[in-house]
Amino acid sequence: MFQKQRTVQHEISLSGVGLHTGNQCTMIFKPAPPDHGIRFVRTDISGQPSVIADIDHVVDISRGTTLQDGEARVHTVEHVLAAFAGLQIDNMIVELDNNEPPVGDGSAKPYVDKLLAAGIEDQEVDKFYLEIDTPMSYSEKERGVDIVVAPSDDLRITFLIDYKNPALGTQYTTLQDLEKEFVEEFAPARTFCFLSEVEMLREAGLIKGGGLDNAVVIYDSNGGQVEVDRIRKALNLENEAFVGDTGIINDIPLRFYNEPVRHKTLDLLGDLFLIGVPFKGHVLAARSGHKANVALARKMRELYKKKQIAHRYGNGQAKAFLDINAIQKILPHRYPFLLVDRIIDLEPGKRVIAMKNVSLNEPFFQGHFPGQPIMPGVLILEAMAQSGGVLLLNQIEEPETKLVYFMSIDNAKFRKPVVPGDQLRFELEMHAFRRNTCKMSGRALVDGSEVASADFMAMVIDR
Repeated sequence: MFQKQRTVQHEISLSGVGLHTGNQCTMIFKPAPPDHGIRFVRTDISGQPSVIADIDHVVDISRGTTLQDGEARVHTVEHVLAAFAGLQIDNMIVELDNNEPPVGDGSAKPYVDKLLAAGIEDQEVDKFYLEIDTPMSYSEKERGVDIVVAPSDDLRITFLIDYKNPALGTQYTTLQDLEKEFVEEFAPARTFCFLSEVEMLREAGLIKGGGLDNAVVIYDSNGGQVEVDRIRKALNLENEAFVGDTGIINDIPLRFYNEPVRHKTLDLLGDLFLIGVPFKGHVLAARSGHKANVALARKMRELYKKKQIAHRYGNGQAKAFLDINAIQKILPHRYPFLLVDRIIDLEPGKRVIAMKNVSLNEPFFQGHFPGQPIMPGVLILEAMAQSGGVLLLNQIEEPETKLVYFMSIDNAKFRKPVVPGDQLRFELEMHAFRRNTCKMSGRALVDGSEVASADFMAMVIDR
């Protein structure tokens, strides 16, 4: 895999009709600087709003992946993103004069051909790879959908589909090496659907630009040619359509004996590109579609955010997610008022788990209380609040330049005393974060039993 970030050498364009909207669109690929990412720009809208290609901007996954940020909405981006993923391109400005990229022939090949013609160049900045350390998974038992990502030194995909249709049956493929296999073996694989789905999709306002020149249509009806003619007329298809002998409408030849499962692999590549960073892992997928792909991408995106934080503040050797040295890079508190020893886990924007070891050497035990040391309840709340500060400050840029002021503490309850030798575990969840103000709830535990809890409201200000 390439170690440097990549973009194109010069801009290049292609035009055509969108698969689902049927809108004509010209799309222009333009070089972008390092760490820019992939950004779709709607040049047809005043102000040319844009949306970055990551999982946080996915708003619809019905028969495709749609991104939106404000007025900038772009449909069916997975084939374009699969081209970027397969060619290992990190940074690109994608300008569109409508709301859906041209579908081309239903594969990623038209985009790949254009990007290769524009020339791909390495940039001076290293890539950051998401390395999968432990297996991750997503399942939908009712639909028999399973995806697992296992540790691997490179990106690999193994995909299985099993449709109860003679033209498809059970199909399997594996992608071992992007550089050697993607362009020739996977990019040309076209999208497909069943004849029985065509009317339903059209009635749902989809496939307005669909046709037999940009999709493989599988026959799955008992109506014979009569059924084919009815659907062809309903869709206003000008070209002839017939059942054929292969189970594929018009006996259109497949580009690969297992082209459908290769296209599923292509979709998976595009959807996982929304993690926002290339990854090293072996994806094993069974019967997966956009819904499952995007759900997995969200989990992997959360892991990426955690690793970013650990990379930014940690030294790579601590057993804790963030050790005391990392905590001191985030929080302004120092002895004797730094009351958090470790961050055990952190889901950015959601929850944090922290630890505090309570020692008799704590200065407050000298007076609270002589002969019967008990940790003051107000300091338990303070330690809980500092843990929440770590969670909050990772919602903003340059947290080292900010302070967290707590505006209110509500519903505070103390259930058991905390004494020397105890280990406090703080668990906090963020409920809202708007305009530098947030609401959190937290609890403190010792040996699994809750000793205190409270709700907090805080504000982020400049130091």
